[in-house]
Amino acid sequence: MPTPLPPEELTGIPGGSLITPTPEDGRQLAVLIARHTIHQIQPDLDLLKHGRPFYASSPDALTAAAQVVAIEFATIAAANDYWRK
Repeated sequence: MPTPLPPEELTGIPGGSLITPTPEDGRQLAVLIARHTIHQIQPDLDLLKHGRPFYASSPDALTAAAQVVAIEFATIAAANDYWRK
């Protein structure tokens, strides 16, 4: 029987906004959104854990994950007008 992730791990945009006070907060939000996207695609915690040894040691998989975070961060930065004052 699958182990479902908790609902808060399936939220598309945690907090409902891309607006953050700092670039560092924006990057952390980008990582969180990327994680939640994976959780939406694969909501079974057991299957996620089963696949972790593969992607944790795969340079290609890690690079792909970093690219997803970079794309999310670019979107967040634009939404925040690149934190210009």
